[in-house]
Amino acid sequence: MKALIVDDEARVRKAVRLLVDWELHGIDEIEEAGGGFEAIQMMRLGRPAIVIMDMMMPEGSGVDLMAAVNEFAGTVKFIVVSGRGDFDFVREAVRHGGIDYLLKPIEPEAINAAVAKAAKQWLLEEQERNDRQKQSMRLNEFKPVYGEKLLTGLINEPSTATIVLRRLHEEGLVPEGTRTARMALLQVDASDKQLHERFAWDSDLLHYAIINICNEFLVARQNGVAFRHWGAATEIVIVVWGNGENLLGILQEINEGLFVTLQRRMHMGLGSPGHFPDAMPMHYEEALSALHRRNALDANDYTHSSTETAAVKRMTFTDCEEEWKVAALSGIEGQLTAVSGRWLEAARLSGYLSPQMLEEYKTDVLQFCVRLLRDAPGRQAVEENGLLSTEELSEHSPYAHASALSIQAWRDWSYELLLRLSQAIAQRQAQEKAKMSDIAAFIEQQYQTELSLQDIAKRFFVSREYVSRRFKQEYGINITDYITGIRIDKAKLLMVNPNLRVAKIAEMVGFHDEKYFSKVFKKQEGVSPKAYRAGLTI
Repeated sequence: MKALIVDDEARVRKAVRLLVDWELHGIDEIEEAGGGFEAIQMMRLGRPAIVIMDMMMPEGSGVDLMAAVNEFAGTVKFIVVSGRGDFDFVREAVRHGGIDYLLKPIEPEAINAAVAKAAKQWLLEEQERNDRQKQSMRLNEFKPVYGEKLLTGLINEPSTATIVLRRLHEEGLVPEGTRTARMALLQVDASDKQLHERFAWDSDLLHYAIINICNEFLVARQNGVAFRHWGAATEIVIVVWGNGENLLGILQEINEGLFVTLQRRMHMGLGSPGHFPDAMPMHYEEALSALHRRNALDANDYTHSSTETAAVKRMTFTDCEEEWKVAALSGIEGQLTAVSGRWLEAARLSGYLSPQMLEEYKTDVLQFCVRLLRDAPGRQAVEENGLLSTEELSEHSPYAHASALSIQAWRDWSYELLLRLSQAIAQRQAQEKAKMSDIAAFIEQQYQTELSLQDIAKRFFVSREYVSRRFKQEYGINITDYITGIRIDKAKLLMVNPNLRVAKIAEMVGFHDEKYFSKVFKKQEGVSPKAYRAGLTI
């Protein structure tokens, strides 16, 4: 809280400074003025809460000061000090807002009581002023939101249009007698970091600024209204009353206004004229379709009609899918680079590339990655190896509805995605190869025991079918024959010892039936175990 001491005598000003317990009254800033005119200038620069002043001064009396001050600052509390107990002066002081009237010489108790009274009243009034201001701000914030939600209801809830329209008439947002209208949809670029940083990433503030610019060309001329679409975070709806013959001109003016104020132009989709408010949902879909299907390659066109149709073949990712698969499985750098930008280049050369096509391309590419990883060796989730998270890559993809298309940004994203896919597949293959090696090592250690396919699958947390298929792919032999081969090889080594009977050897390598062992041995080696042993001694 600030106080100002006004007196033409410096000693009096000093005395007031010393007599008042400023800290007790919450006053932390004290200024001085030697006359009424000087005080007025100081008050214009920084309005004090309390003014303690002499009634009689050579340069502007206290009464003159209060009269002048009341013209621009009705919140100041005056404490009048005078050497005369003249009733007329007291009356003038009270009439001009004086809180107290003190006679010289000033008593400490009297001036502190007067300052306490003035400070308390000022704080009370200041609180009331703040409360009124906050209430006014809340009302000012609520009223536009209320209106925007009513207007949005004409699009999203057509069944309530009759009730909503009556309220809109009452609020003055829609003129009485409006029977036709035409809609446009303005799209805010969610990827424009520079613009959003300018508004401290406060999207409400950004939309408020854009809507205000739009309404300068609409509400001020009483030919339409712009409002935020509460069903979509990046859309601002522009409605022009009547058939909208002048809509294109208005949109051009709005875009110029946006460019002057924000250094940005924004894309707008057009709906056709129609009955108001019944046709609002249909017109919204038309305008939205126009934005989604606009040719993003045309950098100079910002207004788009729903009737525009590209007379070229629409590119789809399926045209490049096989090339992506070959590149991802090969992992060759040059192939990854060439393939990742092929679809985008083909679309660019066709002369037509819409935000809708980019969205479909992104979806198709991500689904392709999931499918290829699902078909690749292994059963792990896509994200387990840390190389490919489709959710992360989707979030970091370029924005399909950006005001300015960057083919390079999409090419870089596509390459990054294809590279990670290739690395993920290679890692999965290495992991699966290592797993088959582990299974082979396990068989080497446990060949004497009963080893079933089910036991092996359970131990390594995979299915029987998977073990059977992958083991044969890796070693060129099914797992049962591999186990048998290990046992026969071990048996051949044991036969070098003449003290071991064939039956004992069969048992030692995992065969519990000597006849069956002999049969299997002969099938693999072409001779019986006895004949094989006999051959060793020759």
